[in-house]
Amino acid sequence: MKLKFSKHTSERKVNRLKKKIRIRKTVKGTAERPRLCVFRSGKHVYAQIINDVDGNTLVAVSSLGKEDKSGIDMAKLVGMEAAKAATAKNIKDVVFDRNGYLYHGRVKSLADGAREGGLNF
Repeated sequence: MKLKFSKHTSERKVNRLKKKIRIRKTVKGTAERPRLCVFRSGKHVYAQIINDVDGNTLVAVSSLGKEDKSGIDMAKLVGMEAAKAATAKNIKDVVFDRNGYLYHGRVKSLADGAREGGLNF
């Protein structure tokens, strides 16, 4: 797959997107075991649980509007909320998609929060 980027796209972002494509070749979400996808921006963290077979987003949680904590603590809360919403929809097993980010900091904290909330991956 050939990627095309603007000449102004940073090398860091290009490298992350290349990693994302490599990861997505192997990480697929199904109805029995959907994909927990993480996105992080400069200020916020987002988590979605996605069934790739049907193309449906089953659960979506973010740190938007929750300004009482920030960083790693907020990511852990988002992970716990995602797990709580997933268990309400009878989802216990997921595949973790770090979306090209390093498994460190907010991404790791979100994963730990999801595990504490009851998700298995």
